[in-house]
Amino acid sequence: MPLIQGCDAFHVAMPRGRRPESVLVRLTGGGAVGWGEMAVRDGGAGAAWADIERRMAPALIGLDWDRPEDVSAAADLGANEAAAAVDTACWDLWCRTRGMPLAHALGGTRTSIVTGARITPEQALDTITGRVNKAVGAGHTRVTLDVRPGWDVEPVRAIRQAYPALALVADAGHHYTESPEHLAVLEALDAYGLAAVERPFPADDLAAHARLQLRVGTAVAPAVGDLEVLDAALSLDAGRALHLRLDRLGGLTAARSAHDLAYAAGWDVWCSGTGAFGIGQAAAVALAALPGCTLPSDVSDPAGGPVFVTPPVRSSGGVVGVPLTQPGLGHEIDEARIERLATRRMRLTT
Repeated sequence: MPLIQGCDAFHVAMPRGRRPESVLVRLTGGGAVGWGEMAVRDGGAGAAWADIERRMAPALIGLDWDRPEDVSAAADLGANEAAAAVDTACWDLWCRTRGMPLAHALGGTRTSIVTGARITPEQALDTITGRVNKAVGAGHTRVTLDVRPGWDVEPVRAIRQAYPALALVADAGHHYTESPEHLAVLEALDAYGLAAVERPFPADDLAAHARLQLRVGTAVAPAVGDLEVLDAALSLDAGRALHLRLDRLGGLTAARSAHDLAYAAGWDVWCSGTGAFGIGQAAAVALAALPGCTLPSDVSDPAGGPVFVTPPVRSSGGVVGVPLTQPGLGHEIDEARIERLATRRMRLTT
């Protein structure tokens, strides 16, 4: 494999609206370019930026590597959002130098991805059902609803009554405990045929997830931040579903391994992308092409915003096609526009 000759990073903000931000990583080598993306949350890009600039980028330049899987260990990327952007860029670069679609390189078998959508909390039930109706009308066949103590059973009941066949995930955001009141709520949710209850308890309390899984028929989906946590969750029977998030796991290398472990254990799996510039979503499409991704995934950009990748990663009737005729991510990146919008940039070359 040609050496990595350059590593660039761009801190980019959308030109309008709520101005979501991402850190984009661009790697060059062998006449090809690879891209990765991490979302910036709450304006906090400082630590991730410093990690890329001071540790990851210097470790990558001139690195002797044969496959993307080699890079994470050789450069000690770790499992964090910055590592996810770098690891994705390594996969994209490797695939582009070989003329290989990323989905095929990962082991994907699907030609298209069925999509889901996320609904944030609203106090008015008619507002919630209206937003679900919009998602269903767009073709999405799975909806994830954020729930919290005191706002859980009623909205789930309202959605289920309106859409009996919809795959519905309740994301509890770690807000519940094993108190009798909270357990009664979680057991009540079990009556509504949910696809999963995601993150009911604190992430480090896998034993509580295991006890809940014994009490309910709904698949429990603990938060998984690395492969060690997933191994522990599988050993404890602490769930039956896995939400693959590239940013939490540290990139495609770890996410593919997590998929393989969960798939072998018979768990349901779904994916979500990261960031608003299309690169993280394109990577998630390739990941969702793996055979174990049995639930609809959050892999499409919202329509109507600026486009930074061509073709856009958009759902049509609830389906996103997997790029199988172009190498790497399968999308052309608007590098000139990204450079114009960058509020901060870093470049390191051989």
